[in-house]
Amino acid sequence: MDDDQIARRIEALRVEHRDLDAAIAALGTTGSLDQMQIARLKKRKLRLRDEIMMLGDELIPDIIA
Repeated sequence: MDDDQIARRIEALRVEHRDLDAAIAALGTTGSLDQMQIARLKKRKLRLRDEIMMLGDELIPDIIA
């Protein structure tokens, strides 16, 4: 992937991450106590964050001092 593709992928992942955050908050405020679903959403959110960080590292060149 080139830098533009990586940047677009990161942005798409950030949007999905924000959407999951909103979904988790909505489940919490509606009184829904489906802890399994909330746990799955949080786990997916963490995987997205990890992928965002990994792709971000690809955009930053290694600098050897």
